[in-house]
Amino acid sequence: MPREQKQVRELQEGSYVMMDDAPCKINHYSTAKPGKHGSAKARVEGKGVFDDKKRSLSQPVDAKVWVPIIQRKQGQVVNVSGDEVQVMDLDTYDTFTMRIPEGEDFTSDDNIEYLDYEGQRKIIG
Repeated sequence: MPREQKQVRELQEGSYVMMDDAPCKINHYSTAKPGKHGSAKARVEGKGVFDDKKRSLSQPVDAKVWVPIIQRKQGQVVNVSGDEVQVMDLDTYDTFTMRIPEGEDFTSDDNIEYLDYEGQRKIIG
């Protein structure tokens, strides 16, 4: 799995973290002061990169969490069929099918940018 470990205090809004075994983009990060019974706590709220589910995480700031290494790649649209596009990766020349995000419109030969993590792919606008 392409991922690494980081301490919770190293996370930032806009970066990625694994929550419930799914890669999530951090929307909100806040910390609470250390109290009488322990260390400072961090609350991380995020949204799934590939499933758009909201998730949250509450951990001590010195705890370790997994951070996914999500690759940003370039592709070219080969074919458009209904709500799916067939895309060819411009580096490896592999072809695969992806869903078209709402509000997007593609034609053949369009260049696109997409996220790739362990075979999960998503077109970004």
